[in-house]
Amino acid sequence: MTATWEKPKIDASSPAAGSNRWQFLAGGLIMLVAIGYLILSGTATGARYFITVSEVVNDPQYVGQTVRISGAVVGETIQYDEMNLILDFTIAHIPEEFDDPAFALYQAVNDPEVARLPVHVSGQVKPDLLKHEAQAILTGAINEDGIFYATELLLKCPSRYEESHPHQSQTGTSQTGTSQTGTEG
Repeated sequence: MTATWEKPKIDASSPAAGSNRWQFLAGGLIMLVAIGYLILSGTATGARYFITVSEVVNDPQYVGQTVRISGAVVGETIQYDEMNLILDFTIAHIPEEFDDPAFALYQAVNDPEVARLPVHVSGQVKPDLLKHEAQAILTGAINEDGIFYATELLLKCPSRYEESHPHQSQTGTSQTGTSQTGTEG
């Protein structure tokens, strides 16, 4: 006994032929809409690298949400518990647009009217570049207590800015996070 299989012949005018064609077109259309949605939502989300301190402080929608923020480190607020690897400091709002980054950091930390945000980082060694007027980019969430609990800390290299203020540190870039550490200069 021999088993054979033959593809059934479907007449182009039969209802089955038209049904398969419509299913194929509907499936393709659904895939195109899904791909378009992913592209648009990814572009809108990634359009901004970080949000500002003022936005986080003044908008309750950010409480409990993981966000990436940027601010100028207020040097006199830096506290480090070496035994427990706990780092606390405050960042000040940096304007979104500025001509001189060094001057923008200087103004941010020295203006008492600028929005400020306390930051708590645990389980990390204090980076060498965590200094007065350094730009910090943090990933984490603001809690209901008004403190930003960071899971990742990146400090931008102040030496790459123009030397408007000679008292700034002249070192490289430092990154510390849950899974990354390094120095670049």
